[in-house]
Amino acid sequence: MEKGTKEEVLDGDSHYNLRPWVAQKAQDPIAVSHAKGVFFWDYDGKRYFDMSSQLVNSNLGHGNKEINEAIKRQLDSFAYIAPAHAAYPRSELAKKLIEKAGANMAKVFFTCGGAESNDNAVLIARAFSGRHKIFSSYRSYHGSTIGAGNLSGDVRRFAAERPSSGGFVKFLTPYIYREKIKFKNEHEISKYYLELLREQIIAEDAGNIAAITLEAVAGTNGVIIPPKGYLEGVRKLCDEFGILLHFDEVMGGFGRTGKLFAFENFNVTPDIITFAKGITCGYVPLGGVIVSKEIADFYDNRPLLCGLTYNAHPLSCAAGIAALDYYYDRHIFTHVRKLGKVLKQTLLSFEKKHKIVGNVRSIGLFAAIELVADRYAKQSLSGKIPNIINLLRQKGFATIGRGSNIIIAPPLVISQKELLEALEILDETLYIADDKYTKPRRS
Repeated sequence: MEKGTKEEVLDGDSHYNLRPWVAQKAQDPIAVSHAKGVFFWDYDGKRYFDMSSQLVNSNLGHGNKEINEAIKRQLDSFAYIAPAHAAYPRSELAKKLIEKAGANMAKVFFTCGGAESNDNAVLIARAFSGRHKIFSSYRSYHGSTIGAGNLSGDVRRFAAERPSSGGFVKFLTPYIYREKIKFKNEHEISKYYLELLREQIIAEDAGNIAAITLEAVAGTNGVIIPPKGYLEGVRKLCDEFGILLHFDEVMGGFGRTGKLFAFENFNVTPDIITFAKGITCGYVPLGGVIVSKEIADFYDNRPLLCGLTYNAHPLSCAAGIAALDYYYDRHIFTHVRKLGKVLKQTLLSFEKKHKIVGNVRSIGLFAAIELVADRYAKQSLSGKIPNIINLLRQKGFATIGRGSNIIIAPPLVISQKELLEALEILDETLYIADDKYTKPRRS
């Protein structure tokens, strides 16, 4: 349970903590008392549905006994040992991941989180290929370190961009709802964007491009699902020009879409996979870079010029083993695919009855509703999203938003009853937002 009073916690937070991504005077945090399952509570005893799994990382919910016990057992042996030494949690988690990640995958480099994973993926891709340019999408987020910040495509990259941070090239990916060109079908959209990407690869000198980095399903920028054939087409371009394909699975991985990794929903195989978040579900920090056999073999007689004091931290790896076992022993991915249909069906019904809902995108328990002031003109409502998220919060529905999108990504252990109860709150809130933030329907 909590320590200190609500006032002491909030005052201490305001005076001594720098909170990410906000002006410090604008922050209005919840003082959290305790959490269990798909809920957390504040100091006043108010319960909140955790409908974003915090930062889309608490995949197995709060208070998971198996993960807690695994960490405690490892503590009894040793909490930390340097990366130069072998340790059971490191070996076992790496083995389990490689067995599940795909036939072409061979080794793992563990990090402390998603940004570090993507930083090191860039280092590995450049060293292996002998090339320096890295392509990534404008509608992407890969972390906020100097490297991962430059890899990111959304506006959060600006703080990391400096004249010396060269070699990062952005390209546009399909966003079906916002397309201005009228395409007949998804395959036409894919063909158009693949032709643009091919031209850009040639214009940037293909011989200098080490890797193309993509989120198979773009996460915080709106759960943007690629059109049919697009990712497969990117793979073909990579093969044509000798470019590595890197999927950032930090947010989409570990069951979020109903598969171990989001790219498995498409007929495509990467050369590099980065992960974090759902591998330990936030109980302790952990991330990693999974590489193909060809890349792993490259380092057999060359030094891997990547290093972290907390590489493959034993407590984190122990938590990762417990989490991975839990996903498979409890058939979590099957559960996600089943509930994902319920979530999608319900959100599509909201799209029909709420004039503020312009578009719904959903795969597994990973969804976004894009809100608009005018659904005919698709006029963005981005400036009002914080107000709507705050209204949801007041009703006990906690989530995150970005741009004109509200993210719906509950813990994967949520029951159908809990999911539908939470969606009732969302439904009620959208009715209020309909009246407050949208223009009258056209006749």
